[in-house]
Amino acid sequence: MRSRTALLTTTLTTALTAALLTTLPAAPAAAAPAKYADDFNGDGHRDYAAFSYGTETRYSDGGGVLVTFGTADGGPGTKTQFVDQASAGVPGADESDDFFGEIRTAADFDKDGYGDLAVSANGEDVGSARDNGTVTVLWGSAKGLSGGTTVPFKGPKGSSGEAVDLATGDFDGNGHPDLALVRAGKAYVYRGAITKSGVKGAVTVLDKSDSPFYATALISGKVNKDGKTDLVVIGDVVTDTILASDAWFVSGGKTKLYPGKTLRIESVKANGGQAERGGDGVIADFDKDGDGDIAIGTPVYDRTKGRVTLWYGTSTGPSKSARFTQATTGITGTPESYDAFGDAITSGDVNGDGYRDLAIAAPGETIGSREQAGGVHVLYGGSSGLTGKNSQWFARDTAGVPGDLSAGEYFGHTIRLRDTNRDGEADLHVIGETGSLVLRGSAKGVTTAGATAVEGDTIRGMLQ
Repeated sequence: MRSRTALLTTTLTTALTAALLTTLPAAPAAAAPAKYADDFNGDGHRDYAAFSYGTETRYSDGGGVLVTFGTADGGPGTKTQFVDQASAGVPGADESDDFFGEIRTAADFDKDGYGDLAVSANGEDVGSARDNGTVTVLWGSAKGLSGGTTVPFKGPKGSSGEAVDLATGDFDGNGHPDLALVRAGKAYVYRGAITKSGVKGAVTVLDKSDSPFYATALISGKVNKDGKTDLVVIGDVVTDTILASDAWFVSGGKTKLYPGKTLRIESVKANGGQAERGGDGVIADFDKDGDGDIAIGTPVYDRTKGRVTLWYGTSTGPSKSARFTQATTGITGTPESYDAFGDAITSGDVNGDGYRDLAIAAPGETIGSREQAGGVHVLYGGSSGLTGKNSQWFARDTAGVPGDLSAGEYFGHTIRLRDTNRDGEADLHVIGETGSLVLRGSAKGVTTAGATAVEGDTIRGMLQ
């Protein structure tokens, strides 16, 4: 999912020194669903898809997607591809400020063995409606992404087509990936099959019209063991007395989706404040009981000190919850305004013990006299779920972390846990304004041994 926080901005790349794709992998031997949703050329390796304005040899006015193809060792290779609305077969035209590809999610929608990429273009003009927005599916092939199909607009007449978040999953369990998106405060689920000729299934609208709930973000994953993908809709709640954010659980179902419980994430007295208050989220099994747990970062909590909410899954959906801040036992630091703890979160098995772990960014953290220097916490899963026990903290002044501690770096404003060296232990990838790096996972947790600088676009291109 995509996190929007007024405190932080991410510098968009306008150039990348890389050769264009010159050799092509062979097509899959048989048409079977892609093993990895983000394997766009079907070679069995995960690829990277970052929002970009082009390469050193090609610039796009409206933005596009820079694909870096993965390799057998798990990391990014040197072969790249840039796709925008000037690319052959892609709907629309490359126009200034279309923001084509700003929000992205992957699935093998047509089950042909190549991962496909759904992208937003929230500045796209539609007819006479300026900046109305569109969503396009870019199709995978042996050459990488090739051509695209527009996802039909299903909102009320005159409403915005801007998609503020995208998510995928098989919500009805029919074997076809579905696409979920948020538009104008409502969540829409487009049922598969989704193919080059369009969306074949019905469209379900998730709208809490009986409450002041305005959808802003999505988290998808399997919470119970029924085989269907579940959905968590994050939204603002605005009344005369409060300004809050809620997590709304929607269970997947064969014939329809089943709206379920709602959990209050945070709230303040209504006196104005930031919209899109709910933040980043993942679904992962932190206690290894077979049910997915829902982790949600809320960086605006308590004057932007930040908090992470964990909503534990059961066979009937989410149940008990736990809250984590920098005041939680075992977690380094002290909650301070503008720390933005939870601005970005990501999950993976860092130490290879079978329990999922959680990395939590605090990119606004002041360290010494350096304001907004930033850092990243790593919390470990176990039979009791996530705790602060043996948690780790990494910043530029951590022994072994390359780079100098500096103000305004927002170290950790984008993070990913992914096993990019294929040793069975997830590695921590961190973006900072003065450089990006990877810290390797190990049986003892994240280690600074062998810390390596990487391109920021590599990390931006890692889809959750």
